[in-house]
Amino acid sequence: MSAQVGSRPYQEATARLPLVRSLLEARYRKAFFAHHALTHHLYRGVYRTFDEAQASIPPANATGYDNTESAGLYRDRTHRIFINDYPMIYWLGRWFGEGARSVFDLGGHIGIAYYAYQKLLNYPQGLRWTVMDVPAVNEAGERWAKEHDPLGRLHFADDIAGAAGADVLFAAGSLQYLRYSLADALAAMEPKPRFLLLNSVPVHMRESYFTVQNIGTACCPYRVTAEREFLGGLASLGYELRDRWENQQRSCIVPFHPELSLDRYFGFAFQRDATL
Repeated sequence: MSAQVGSRPYQEATARLPLVRSLLEARYRKAFFAHHALTHHLYRGVYRTFDEAQASIPPANATGYDNTESAGLYRDRTHRIFINDYPMIYWLGRWFGEGARSVFDLGGHIGIAYYAYQKLLNYPQGLRWTVMDVPAVNEAGERWAKEHDPLGRLHFADDIAGAAGADVLFAAGSLQYLRYSLADALAAMEPKPRFLLLNSVPVHMRESYFTVQNIGTACCPYRVTAEREFLGGLASLGYELRDRWENQQRSCIVPFHPELSLDRYFGFAFQRDATL
């Protein structure tokens, strides 16, 4: 099925044709789950929970990043800087200047940001950068680090609990894949990270929901969070918003649901009240 299926004009047109919508949705479902080598991400369906989104994926389709094909993605990004990286680089450099020495990179794949950002940042002495990802990705990251991280600053973890006490919790395009919300994870964590640096977060102005994303190698339940829920959850834990930016290079177009689709993602920098 052509890329036009995911376009906003297509969604609006089908919304006015309820008699053919079920047929079009069935055709889209078949095409969506048949793709294995997409050049861009596609989305399908709206669900209340992670588990409902997971259950909608046919058993024959690989799910998530914990597989060899998905673990092999993104090698080119270890040496590329994108425009939406610059706010992250700014705040990370600023916090390094204020004494931050530990970064917990949530869903950081093989250490993409760690490798790419050192082109523009002078990493401080004593830096410890820990990536948390799924087992297949962690294994690939450890193999990659043996050849590409001679100083041994990069480490890997399999549980977000390892972020307790980190100076910076860093998440670039990963929060949407979690079964749990960031606020829920932080609420159970002591001591909490001092800084949160979050990029490419899909935030809807009113609604929270899950959809399914096809990344080409697998299908993934995908979280979109209402703005009030996202910001309010972190504020309730003592995190003050320091900066916010838009990433207009990312979108989440859910066919047949134009009211829930996103034409941009967001980035955020938070600092926790030191008295808490």
